[in-house]
Amino acid sequence: MTRTKASLVIVLTVIGAIGGFLVQLALGAFGFQKLLPEFTLAITLVLIAIVVVALAVPIRRATRGPVRRRVDPFYATRVVVLAKACAAAGALLSGAAAGLLVELLVRPVSASEALWRMLAMLVASVLVLIAGLIA
Repeated sequence: MTRTKASLVIVLTVIGAIGGFLVQLALGAFGFQKLLPEFTLAITLVLIAIVVVALAVPIRRATRGPVRRRVDPFYATRVVVLAKACAAAGALLSGAAAGLLVELLVRPVSASEALWRMLAMLVASVLVLIAGLIA
């Protein structure tokens, strides 16, 4: 498996940003309630980032530590696939959070709680992206 390319991350982030922005505009135009991520989403994303890095640590220690050990190839493959999926999902969610945040900031009136929720989602999704790239 190859490393995650920066172009893929950038493209997915831009797609997520445009999608998040347009979804918010469409929801407002049709009179529906706009998306407002809960704080539990941010907490869950941070926990996912921690788990991904924790799963990758034994492989890193086995391959780069002072004592080289044999690595289970099936475990390593699962961790790599999970890390790539987290990088892609983190990029999409980061873009979506940025799009939601931009739409919130261009509104004439905005609630401060909504701003904090969007920022929490943005920070947590960036952590998932970084965890996927590190693992």
